[in-house]
Amino acid sequence: MLKIIINGAQGKMGQASVAAVSADTELQLAGQADAGADLGKIIRETQAEVVIDFTHPSVRMQNIRTIIGNGAQAVVGTTGFTEEDLKIVDAESKKLKRGVLIAPNFGLGAVLLMQFAAQAARYMPDVEIVEYHHDHKADAPSGTALLTARLINEAVGQTNPPAVESEELLAERSQGAKVGNIRLHAVRLPGFIATQEVILGAQGQRLVLRHETLNRESFMPGVLLACKKIIGKIGLIYGLEKLL
Repeated sequence: MLKIIINGAQGKMGQASVAAVSADTELQLAGQADAGADLGKIIRETQAEVVIDFTHPSVRMQNIRTIIGNGAQAVVGTTGFTEEDLKIVDAESKKLKRGVLIAPNFGLGAVLLMQFAAQAARYMPDVEIVEYHHDHKADAPSGTALLTARLINEAVGQTNPPAVESEELLAERSQGAKVGNIRLHAVRLPGFIATQEVILGAQGQRLVLRHETLNRESFMPGVLLACKKIIGKIGLIYGLEKLL
């Protein structure tokens, strides 16, 4: 059985991970950690093989370094990573011969949405993304939205720019941030967990791809799959779709 530690075990995603790992006959919950705990010591004492990290963007790099530096593989759902962060994680994990999965979204439906959007944008290259999250999310836009835009741009090369850049009447942009030519809009309200729409427009028609997360348990099949698939991997794996 694979020995697993949950870092951020008292958070909502952490609690769901504890329950999911405990119920899986192929995994053993070896330990739990939260802010203030000595994560490296827990890894060494339990000889855990994988650490699931659902913590805070402010400690994203520190936690990964602690995990791989103490001999475990990392499955990371914490968001906020920059392109430079990803390059550093890849280099450091390869040096230590450890694997790090960073997944902006563990929902299998969300992963499928990203793949469908990348395919559709080849034929309908006018695209905007709207993502909806709870009002306690620490960052915006979401990692899922950023990865979706990245996958679309990789598939298409470059989507069409907006026909007109409307004049902004406020100091802040009301038309969304841009990744290439794709505009991203972030909604933060009570009542949401995580929802995303990819809207593709063309003359006389539009295609709307939408994924809704109704509870955090929906992420758990992806988290458990990642724990099992990360064994033996070296370097950074960005996006759960790379393991499917």
